[in-house]
Amino acid sequence: MTTQQEPSYDVLVVGGSGVDTIVRVDALPVPLADSVGVPPIREWPGHTGGNVALGSRALGGTVKFLDFIGEDWIGAMVRERLAKADVDFEPLISAAGTRRSVNLVDASGHRMSFYDGRDPLDLRMPREFYLPHLRRARHVHLSITHFARFLYDDIEALGIPVSTDLHDWDGTADHHKEFALRSDLVFLSAAGAKERIAGVMRNILRDGRAEAVIATAGAGGSYLLAREGSSTPRHIPAVPPPGPVVDSNGAGDAFVSGFLYGRRTGRGLEECARLGAVAGAYACTGDGSTALIGAEALESAQPL
Repeated sequence: MTTQQEPSYDVLVVGGSGVDTIVRVDALPVPLADSVGVPPIREWPGHTGGNVALGSRALGGTVKFLDFIGEDWIGAMVRERLAKADVDFEPLISAAGTRRSVNLVDASGHRMSFYDGRDPLDLRMPREFYLPHLRRARHVHLSITHFARFLYDDIEALGIPVSTDLHDWDGTADHHKEFALRSDLVFLSAAGAKERIAGVMRNILRDGRAEAVIATAGAGGSYLLAREGSSTPRHIPAVPPPGPVVDSNGAGDAFVSGFLYGRRTGRGLEECARLGAVAGAYACTGDGSTALIGAEALESAQPL
């Protein structure tokens, strides 16, 4: 008689690694000019999946991260950053190379991102590669990279809870819909749908399987809409950062990490959102998503 293997990963993150090139400017939008002098330009490994993996590991979770990267200097930076943070990263090699973005960041920490996703549409993660890791996961977080959508059938068959971040989805773009409707926890930025965000959140609950939808609004806090309860999203206030705002890159990913920490430690949805707010605010105090809050600091920042 064989016994079932106990789960090994608190969070299995799939997809979404890359490197941000940070260009600091005085204000957004930048003036139209042939040349603009800027402070030193820096590269920071992370991106959405990488940042969730890094944030979850900093909060004490056991994390596995699966993704495609290239055999290039950008991919080498990703490997090095994750290794230093003790994230168990297992990449596959893509001939298209490692994803990257160029982010303009103004003096207040706001950003404008130029994203180079570069994955070909026919890219697929082999089932024999990811399935053993799914079987060891307590929770899966899927980045909205195209190949990640093909894991949903196996995730559902195994009964594993899954989350995703739709970023600035406007509620209509086709690429995001499957992620929105097949995830148990759906995160997104309110910036995409703007004044329609409450309706977009309600539609996700109506048409999909989500237990809850969480829309982040930066300094405006976040909004939580749960399947059980009111049809009006509940506002969760923002948390003041513990220091000067340097860079908002990675703040939304830190929010997700804080929220998932709350789930892992048995909190209710509202308390999870407050933990996410603390982690997101902390992330704004460092360069290029380098400010990763630990569990002790996260817990001590919460009201009794």
